[in-house]
Amino acid sequence: MSAVSSSPNFNYGFPAPGPQAPTPRQIMDHVFFLTEEAWKEVREFERFDYIIIGSGPCRLAFAERAYKHDPRTRILMIERGPFFLPEHFQNLPIPYQQVLGGLTETFPWTLSARTAGQPPGNIGFQHGMVPFFGGRSIMWSSWCPRPTREEMAFWPEEIIREAEERFADAERLLNVIPADQIDTDLDAAMLEKTSKRRPIYGVMQKKLQAMLAANLGRIGSATRSMAAPIAVGAGLQENLDFAKFSTPAPLLDLATRQEALSKAGNGSPLKIVTDCTVTRIHQQEGVATALETSRGVVNLGTAKLVLAMGTLPPTTLLLNSFPQVKNAGTRFTAHFITSVVGRIPRKDYPFGDKLAEMELAAIYMAGTNASSGMQYHVQLSVLSDKDPAKNAQRAARYMPDVVATASPTQLASSQDYLVFVCAVLGELDFRNRDNWLRLNGEEDPTTNVLLQVLANDTDRATWDTMDEATFQMLELALSPQGASRVEYWHGTPDEGTWTRERPGVTERRVPGLVHEGSTLWIGDDAEAVVGLDYRPRGVANVYVTGGGLWPAGGSWNPTMAMVAMAQHLADKLSGPSAKTQTAQAAATTTRLPVARMR
Repeated sequence: MSAVSSSPNFNYGFPAPGPQAPTPRQIMDHVFFLTEEAWKEVREFERFDYIIIGSGPCRLAFAERAYKHDPRTRILMIERGPFFLPEHFQNLPIPYQQVLGGLTETFPWTLSARTAGQPPGNIGFQHGMVPFFGGRSIMWSSWCPRPTREEMAFWPEEIIREAEERFADAERLLNVIPADQIDTDLDAAMLEKTSKRRPIYGVMQKKLQAMLAANLGRIGSATRSMAAPIAVGAGLQENLDFAKFSTPAPLLDLATRQEALSKAGNGSPLKIVTDCTVTRIHQQEGVATALETSRGVVNLGTAKLVLAMGTLPPTTLLLNSFPQVKNAGTRFTAHFITSVVGRIPRKDYPFGDKLAEMELAAIYMAGTNASSGMQYHVQLSVLSDKDPAKNAQRAARYMPDVVATASPTQLASSQDYLVFVCAVLGELDFRNRDNWLRLNGEEDPTTNVLLQVLANDTDRATWDTMDEATFQMLELALSPQGASRVEYWHGTPDEGTWTRERPGVTERRVPGLVHEGSTLWIGDDAEAVVGLDYRPRGVANVYVTGGGLWPAGGSWNPTMAMVAMAQHLADKLSGPSAKTQTAQAAATTTRLPVARMR
């Protein structure tokens, strides 16, 4: 692309000035996405092997895998939103942290009055969607633990096995690295120098994770702990300090690579259109034939349609488009949350005087309720900052959890403490029939659903278990001198006090749910919405990715497993075995007329 807007007849301001008000969309369309003219061309003349809706990690995983099998694969990606951020917002200048929440989150459903009317200390709402290129990946916390087989209870054995075989590939794609390995390439002198400009994962990370592992038995419901696996390895590969993963840059890089291959005659270009909302899938006898979109109808032709747009939007799309699909939206799960911030004097730790000016630790602890087997996990972020007045902004930039961070007010009086920020996630019971997503008769097919989520007795017991485990973790496992040395924050992040009293239920329990799932659960039985081939039952050429497939939620962060399953889908559709089956089918087809002639 030229440094200036030019054409043969209007070149570099001659004979008259050129366009003076290019928009961000025009610029991105010109370089990476489809312009209006190119979109018209695509709709009217081009055919594809796959059309993918969405732009999050599942879409990246599927496309990247399909291109590995065959660079000539023809792919069209459709994203409902515009281009907003090129990177995870924590990788950008500090003021960008103000974009979290508010208008960057939309709720394409109506919440039931029963859910919205719950008193404090209960579930109040489901967190929404991020309607931009890259989706929630531009604002996620990046924690990516591998679930154990026990944690994948209620899942089909085949899916567990196939996901396990791809966990390593999924981690490589997301650049997952355990927190205790983030700074292992720095020697002692470099660690000290680095700690002057950002928090390091050093002595505190290793000592606290070892301390928790040694004392795990003191936490009655805990099952395992480890250094937090976080999708931040991209920074190391690019010679940067620390960079959280998001999909815009890898997707644009993928598009650039495919464009180069196409020009060399060795591949097909990746076509991406933004600001395009799919409102309905046209079908004939269970075969998807076209997409109704905000920018015109798209003929599917022989393309396979891949829904990579989260959990609830694809469920809404299927409810509106394929009434023959049974049980869609009848099951729902998610993660409910507790938030606890505590602090313990630095001098209580034998290693306290060995800590650098700023140090971080990120630790993952999992557990279960003994009666129900329902799961929870703790995302523990720890900060030691000897000069919080100077370092507050840098600490915010590098905190491992997007939402669960220590505020400047909490840190201001904690220069002599380790500050522990606990985001605790519990598994919502997927068998609760009071939880569902249903059509509500409204006109807009992208939002005409009603969502209801209510905790049952099983959920409340799990919530109690995980809250108690969090307090036990701090007081019995991580405080060298016991509970009397732990102080808890009471109040808002910007105004409150430290006391030894545990925060009450209404203080610590967060009303918003995250990691929604199960509305399109996968299984080998007739009740499952989606079969083991990732197709909704009764539909021929539509495939589902993402959290909607979860038979049960577990408590583990779902993104890495979602990516592994999207890779599995790509392998099934375009890998060597898929090509062999296609060739065999084609050979059978060509032989049939000969047999008839004889």
